[in-house]
Amino acid sequence: MPPERGSYFVGFPCDRLRNEARDPSWLHMADMLSICSWNINSVRARIDIVEQLLRDEAPDILCLQETKVVNDIFPTAMFRRMGYVHQVLNGQRMHHGVAILSKVPIHEDDRFDWQANGEARHVGVRLDNGVRIENVYVPAGGDVPDRTVNPKFGQKLDFLERMIEWSGALDNKPTILTGDFNIAPLECDVWSHKQLLDVVSHTPVECEILGRLQASNDWVDIGRHFHPAPERLYTWWSYRAKDWAASDRGRRLDHMWMTRDVADKAVSHRVVEPARSWVKPSDHIPIITEFAF
Repeated sequence: MPPERGSYFVGFPCDRLRNEARDPSWLHMADMLSICSWNINSVRARIDIVEQLLRDEAPDILCLQETKVVNDIFPTAMFRRMGYVHQVLNGQRMHHGVAILSKVPIHEDDRFDWQANGEARHVGVRLDNGVRIENVYVPAGGDVPDRTVNPKFGQKLDFLERMIEWSGALDNKPTILTGDFNIAPLECDVWSHKQLLDVVSHTPVECEILGRLQASNDWVDIGRHFHPAPERLYTWWSYRAKDWAASDRGRRLDHMWMTRDVADKAVSHRVVEPARSWVKPSDHIPIITEFAF
């Protein structure tokens, strides 16, 4: 039977994890830390539900994608009022855009141009304990899964190839890679594997290249670590559905991966599915991982 829909929570008691997991020297933060990722589809248009998320879930760090706003007019005041005083922005007018908002200190603002055209699709920071957080918005890739007739699909594949090159050169740096990957890689990551084989986000070529990205640094897909396949675990439902919950034609497009040393400290991963029904919702929902550092 599929799990009950809602804000899923699966984890282990913190004392058990602390006793069993190794404690590398680079970890010196205390207690719990939660990281949330959400493709918000315009942070200004949906500022009310962003505030609702921060009020209800109170993650320590929020990674946003598709903010659709330049840095100068990003709604920084609301985040500061909610305690997210550390802010790293990489915005773009009307399109794309990523941001990391944090209650804890973040450092080293990196921005990789994996699209090779200046689009704002990545921002990276470092925590005080040395762990890096890389927030990415992978291109959707258009509608036709053929780069010869659809340049956007080719750009998506090239973007991922550049990520693979970056990932393979990380040199054992403790890292969290999260965001909207725009690929649902497993058969159970979509509502119908057979019907979506030729649909961008679940085609064999996209699943293969995402698999190579995961293998390039032995990333742990923390969503499937805590919710093993074939468990239902969607993060996106199309706006086209009159009743998204009734049709439930979801896909798992949003992910949080991490190097194994960081994954050892993860105690839970959940998706905030009720957010898909909030007022003026995004078509994506937030994903949240909690750590015992």
